Amino acid sequence: MKKVIAIDGPSGAGKSTIAREIAKTLGFLYLDTGALYRAIGYYFFKKYSNCNISAITDQEIEEQLKQINIEYEDGRVFLSRKDISTEIRAPEIGYITSVLSAKKVVRDFLLPVQRRFAEKYDIVAEGRDMTTVVFPDAWKKFYLDASAKIRAIRRFEQLKISNINTTFEEALQDVMNRDIRDSSRENAPLTRTKDAFYIDTSNRSKEEVISIILKKVAEDD
Repeated sequence: MKKVIAIDGPSGAGKSTIAREIAKTLGFLYLDTGALYRAIGYYFFKKYSNCNISAITDQEIEEQLKQINIEYEDGRVFLSRKDISTEIRAPEIGYITSVLSAKKVVRDFLLPVQRRFAEKYDIVAEGRDMTTVVFPDAWKKFYLDASAKIRAIRRFEQLKISNINTTFEEALQDVMNRDIRDSSRENAPLTRTKDAFYIDTSNRSKEEVISIILKKVAEDD
C-alpha cells in the first residue's frame, strides 16, 4: 500500500474541501469515497424511484450492484460513463445513500474498489470509515468535526451553488438525520479512532485546517 492520509468525520465537517486541497498540495490522488456511495444511491434512486429503498432486499441489491459501472477521476464520479458529480449531491440522493451505505452488501462491494486506489497511488481518502475499516493502517489519520449548525450552513450554501433548491431547515434536518444514521448503523459506524488527530473546524478557516494537517503530515512517524 502506498501512503494514505485518511480523513473521517460527519457530513459537512469540511472533509471534501480539505482533502482535495491537501491532495493537490502534496501531489496525492484525492479519493472522495462518499461520491462512490452516492453514485450507488443515485443508481437506486433512478431504478426504484417509487419504491421504499428500505424494502429492497440485500439479494436484490447485490444483483443490481453487478450492473453498476462506477468510474472516478479527478474528483468527479461517472455512472455508465455519465458524469453525475452534481446530481449525486441532491438531498434525496443523500438519504438513499445513507440507507444503502449502512448495508454490508454495499460496503463489501466498494471496499476493494477503494483499496485498489492505494495500491497504485499515494492518496488522500475521506469518508466515514477510512480510518477504521478501509485504511486502518493509514500513514496519517485525521478526524474533522464541527457543530451541526455550522455543518448545515455549509451544506445549504453548497446546495445553493449547485442550484439545488432546499431550505436551511431542511439542510439542518438532513445533517442531524445523517449523523444518527452514520453513528448508529451496524456496519462500519462513524467513530473516531484513538490514533486519529481531531480537528474542530467550526471556527477555523479552510486555510487554518489545511495548515494544521500539513504540519502533522510533515512530522516524523
